[in-house]
Amino acid sequence: MAANNKLTLVLLSLLPLIIFSATATSSKDYDTKAYVHSWCRTTLYPKLCVRSMSRYVRSRAVQNPRDLARFALKASLYRAKYTKAFLLKEVKNLETTLRPQYYALVHDCLNQIRDSVNQLSLAIAELDRVSRRQGKSQGDLHWHINNLQTWTSTALTDAETCVSQFPGRRMSKLKATIKGKVKNVEETTSNALAFIEYYAAARYRARRP
Repeated sequence: MAANNKLTLVLLSLLPLIIFSATATSSKDYDTKAYVHSWCRTTLYPKLCVRSMSRYVRSRAVQNPRDLARFALKASLYRAKYTKAFLLKEVKNLETTLRPQYYALVHDCLNQIRDSVNQLSLAIAELDRVSRRQGKSQGDLHWHINNLQTWTSTALTDAETCVSQFPGRRMSKLKATIKGKVKNVEETTSNALAFIEYYAAARYRARRP
């Protein structure tokens, strides 16, 4: 009985700390979501932006333009890798089923998305380098930011090129599926590029005397 009373007293003494911790965590999560939602509204595809960023926001605080740009790039790279794997499987299927009217189109799209994956990977690495070089010259910062923007823009162009090969609405199930997946890569990359522009503007403002 005495042991139970002691346990009760310990739990009661910890209760304010538990409540504070839960409230602080909840407040932190809310602030992060509110921050991301407010910036996603400025992109071309705000609903997709919120969905694609949610898996990164859930466990991490996102409170500055660099975080937004990095997680948006990671979301785009995730979609690009998923789409590349799908296209690779379809190309192999088309090789065995001998459907030349689809093979060339899908193979070309696969090459575009492969390049998107490479460009987005380079962009993430470049963003990390920019973040580490806080004290470098304005020219050095401009060079890194330009690389970051160029590689992301190229990844976007690759996806757009693939989507343009599927005009109109009436198409086979395979073509419609491919177009939908690549369109998703295009739109998430567009959102990532918008966040990179915000990040670049913030970095340049920070370097002004």
